[in-house]
Amino acid sequence: MRVLDGEQVLVRIFIGEGDRWHHQPLSLALVERLRREGFAGATVFHGVAGFGARSVLHTTHILRMSEDLPVVIEVVDTPERVERLTGILDEMDIEGLVTTEKVRVLRYAPAGAADRRR
Repeated sequence: MRVLDGEQVLVRIFIGEGDRWHHQPLSLALVERLRREGFAGATVFHGVAGFGARSVLHTTHILRMSEDLPVVIEVVDTPERVERLTGILDEMDIEGLVTTEKVRVLRYAPAGAADRRR
């Protein structure tokens, strides 16, 4: 198990639900790739509304049903590992917004780890 604590980097990757990589959803393809590459973890969030650089509104509203709702993938890892992420994003030709910020990790442990320590 990797140890992750203290000052790390949070990456947010904003893409569309309809984005694909080799015939599968891009969000799933990216998360699977990050897992294979040994990243600490990644989470995919599905949005109910949003717009991006083209100002096209994507929403779940019944009268404007979108097939390309917003998706955000969050990754927290070391600055060194996040540097490697840039190459992966380029390789997978990911378009969208990618942001980073410093975060402080207070706890990083698999589910049930606290129970095993008691």
